[in-house]
Amino acid sequence: MKVSDILRFKGATLFTVSPETSLAAAVHVMAEKDIGSLVVMEHAKLVGILTFREVIETLAKSHGALGAVQVGEVMDQAPLTCTLETDLDEARRMMLEQHVRYLPVMDDTTLMGIISFYDVAKAVVEAQSFENTMLKAYIQDWPTEEASTQNK
Repeated sequence: MKVSDILRFKGATLFTVSPETSLAAAVHVMAEKDIGSLVVMEHAKLVGILTFREVIETLAKSHGALGAVQVGEVMDQAPLTCTLETDLDEARRMMLEQHVRYLPVMDDTTLMGIISFYDVAKAVVEAQSFENTMLKAYIQDWPTEEASTQNK
């Protein structure tokens, strides 16, 4: 399974902000849309990602106040990315090794979507469930020993 398969099922809805967006406004969008990350774009180019991790770190440093902080001041400026052709197992490995929950999907310099660790886990569970169903059907159709000796 490829990352493109996850995006095909997930859909292509993307929520983005610019680096000049106030952190308070970005947090409002994240809460309103029930999302854990925002892709930061400037002139149609990916320049970073804002996740709840950066928001929490900022709140901790400023004793609970966001003030006039802008997204560009706290975003991850070099987010880990993958391509549409990245294998699901490779994306999962990358996310685990780098301790990231959100992975922008790029086609050269074009942002195609974003996948979350939840999306990856869901795809793995669905693939395993399908495989289990197929194995159970195969085992159910397996001839019994009695039936195979009668056919001899």
